[in-house]
Amino acid sequence: HVLDSGALYGVIGVTAPHRGLTLDADRAGAIAAMANALKIEFFGEVTVVDGIDITAEIRTEEGGAAASRVAAMPLVRDSVLALQHGFRREPGLVADGRDMGTVVFSRAPLRVSLDASAEERAQRRYKQLKNKGLSVSLPGLLEQIQERDARDRGRTVAPLKPAEDAFVIDSTSM
Repeated sequence: HVLDSGALYGVIGVTAPHRGLTLDADRAGAIAAMANALKIEFFGEVTVVDGIDITAEIRTEEGGAAASRVAAMPLVRDSVLALQHGFRREPGLVADGRDMGTVVFSRAPLRVSLDASAEERAQRRYKQLKNKGLSVSLPGLLEQIQERDARDRGRTVAPLKPAEDAFVIDSTSM
């Protein structure tokens, strides 16, 4: 079983503006309420919300930025936590996300922190998007990744950091 936590936040970040909600901190309560009402389904790599496939939209850089913005809202995080815990089933779960090992599954028997330099992640994302035929800017991607990392490391709730006992793997040259 696999949980892509970033996709959950992506769904919320992308859906909120479609429902007339800005991604401002003062709208966190309304965004959290909206999140609780969504029917979110994962079919492999496909993400469906209320019967609509929004996979492509949440996988854009804008979708990632929106995910990061709503993930910084404590009320939204609280609404997502129960959903994340609902993915836990036998024989186990691989949970991918920036706070999986420190907050969501802090008692997991194995926690791995996988990282790479911002430059390498930008290069990988650039190739991925170019292969999809999209027009992208490598410097722009790098800037977005650096901004997101800074925002996620600096948030007051569940900041981006490895768990103290996590196996840390730097995949920059892998």
